[in-house]
Amino acid sequence: MLLADFGTSYCKLQDTESSELPRLIATNTIDRKSMQVDIATGHNGKRYAAQYVNELTALARGGLQLIGKKAFTLLDCGSRDIKYVTYDDGKIKDMGWNAECGASMGFTIELLEKYYGLDFSAMAVPDSSFSITCGVLGMSHIFDAVVNGESEAEAVAKFVKGIALNAYDFAKRPETIYLSGGLCDNLLFVGSFPCPIISLGRFVLLEGLKTTLTQP
Repeated sequence: MLLADFGTSYCKLQDTESSELPRLIATNTIDRKSMQVDIATGHNGKRYAAQYVNELTALARGGLQLIGKKAFTLLDCGSRDIKYVTYDDGKIKDMGWNAECGASMGFTIELLEKYYGLDFSAMAVPDSSFSITCGVLGMSHIFDAVVNGESEAEAVAKFVKGIALNAYDFAKRPETIYLSGGLCDNLLFVGSFPCPIISLGRFVLLEGLKTTLTQP
């Protein structure tokens, strides 16, 4: 059975009958005419699947499966939005999805890294940050800072930290965060949170889709 998480920038695919690891492909390379999967979640997932699962449902089920605890907060930071789910005593206590103020968050960070030729793995977390509530609109802080004499690297680092702090506030400031999504690989972003981060990687929602095979 073919499972898919159709993200805005990247699509994650897994064949449950194969021993191969999940595949990561750029969303803009998908053959829109022939692509078809059995179960999907994510942006545009309904277009390509016989069965669709809501992203928060997939995130919650995947987190419960991978984390193996009864109480935790799982935050998913994608290219376009941010969402979280909090469990307490094995049951969902709270959840949220921000597609407006989290607009193009991961996409904007990736774009800035490529545009300025930066290596986030080699950049130190800055002492201060910009107040960022939207990835797109927040770029004006970078331009203003550069005009006023800051280096591009310093300005972008403050932007990334601002994005992380906004996500932390959105998840209601838990003591520890389990992190899902492509930004798990961004050391500057992960290091900008004021709490311990446990990265689960890009495929948490796929793990959630697997549970759909055994439950409605």
